[in-house]
Amino acid sequence: MTSANLRDRVEAWIADDPDPAARAELRALLDAGDFPALAERFADRLHFGTAGLRGELRAGPLGMNRAVVGRAAAGLAAYLVARDVRGPMAIGYDARHGSAEFARDSAEILAGAGLSVAVLPRPLPTPVLAYAVRALNASAGVMVTASHNPPRDNGYKVYLGDGAQIVPPADADIEAAIGAVDRLAAVPRSDSYERLDDAIVSDYLDAVCGLLERGPRDLSVAYTPLHGVGGAVLVEAMRRAGFPAPQVVSSQAEPDPDFPTVAFPNPEEPGTLDAALALGAQADVVIANDPDADRCAVACAGRLLTGDELGILLADHLIRRGVTGRYATTIVSASLLGEMCAARGLPYAETLTGFKWIVRAGADLVYGYEEALGYAAAPRIVRDKDGISAALLIAELAAALKADGKTLLDRLDEIAAEFGVYATAQVSLRVEDTALIAATMRKIRAAPPESLLDQPVSTVDDMAPEADVVRIAAGRARVVLRPSGTEPKLKAYLQVVVPVRSAVAEAREEAAQQLEMLRSEVSQLLN
Repeated sequence: MTSANLRDRVEAWIADDPDPAARAELRALLDAGDFPALAERFADRLHFGTAGLRGELRAGPLGMNRAVVGRAAAGLAAYLVARDVRGPMAIGYDARHGSAEFARDSAEILAGAGLSVAVLPRPLPTPVLAYAVRALNASAGVMVTASHNPPRDNGYKVYLGDGAQIVPPADADIEAAIGAVDRLAAVPRSDSYERLDDAIVSDYLDAVCGLLERGPRDLSVAYTPLHGVGGAVLVEAMRRAGFPAPQVVSSQAEPDPDFPTVAFPNPEEPGTLDAALALGAQADVVIANDPDADRCAVACAGRLLTGDELGILLADHLIRRGVTGRYATTIVSASLLGEMCAARGLPYAETLTGFKWIVRAGADLVYGYEEALGYAAAPRIVRDKDGISAALLIAELAAALKADGKTLLDRLDEIAAEFGVYATAQVSLRVEDTALIAATMRKIRAAPPESLLDQPVSTVDDMAPEADVVRIAAGRARVVLRPSGTEPKLKAYLQVVVPVRSAVAEAREEAAQQLEMLRSEVSQLLN
């Protein structure tokens, strides 16, 4: 593309961009003659997929901004109108930079297309929006959030009337409708949309608190919302459920889109929960939500539980409470849930990664989890991961265990004594050039390892083209490789299984050693 052609494209975009700040940002690049930066921003557009939109906040078609979001809303409106869907539409948003503006633009454009639109009353957790879609009998929902991504990012998630995130072919159909939007300035808008009040939040809290049974509530909790929107909702949920008020990390209690006290607002990242762990040194449990509160992390006695450990604890808790139906997890999570369901005579399903697949595991689904700290403990209420209900249920379990003189770690040991130690971990390759991810996957497919932990590889399961996933198994070791759906990472999910021959502690030590050796092998494979 010549500089003249690029200038024409940029000028046309500026003329159609509704945001004065974005127009000024592009104009400054033009005036400075920074055509390489402009060429990068205009090389493509941010594409809409099963994760919706997610990207860096910046002007131009390859950024998250009001022009891109406006086109997404116009495309979504066209998709719904073409199917004679007239609403209502539910829209939620978090406290990130741009979220309120993106929600307002979406509401105006969807209302301008003749749809009935209801916007949540304030920045709220993603699970509240997912709940609202079903509670309002909505035909679709939008949540403006980038979840646990860095501060410079934002995102746009779409739910359809079943309350779950979109899956193919809806994503491709919406993407095509977005691509067909010509001039954003010509898209009709209307301010005739409804702003919901806090009754929708109260209804959500009643629903998730209703999941708990009567029982002990004596539990000390340290909590952090990681500068996100979960704080007030979680604290109120704990109060309604009868638990003592949690201690909240004061420096992280209020929403702050810059996330100033953490390097990365993801509870999975090392160091992110240091402040909560320090506050909760004497607490029974430490609980954290990610910034949009759809994920939940838990620590006990100073040890952060893995997503698989927490997922198994919640499943075991529900099973022992008599909750019958299908239990599900993903191809990258620990295989222990399948063994537990087989032993308990319960239906089990294994799905592709992502809650859009987990919640579609069957009409009889009662619980689903993924190792990335996501848990759907009541899919009939929230058909997505929900960090608030997960926190309540883990508090219920921890309080019951405390009344018996036990902890979450003790229950994990009891499960290990029955099924063996399932130790899991991750190795991630973060890249600047995403082409390296595809190249590494091609390399592994062409020449997979011949052994893992000195055991010959027994199976190599390449799930392409259905999914860009390779699973490798050898003896009691397993590795699953896949590109991240939201970050420039190639992820390797590791598992080793060690039977308990005498003491659980000895089996855990052996598993930790094997897991570290496997981590080293896989790190060499990726690099």
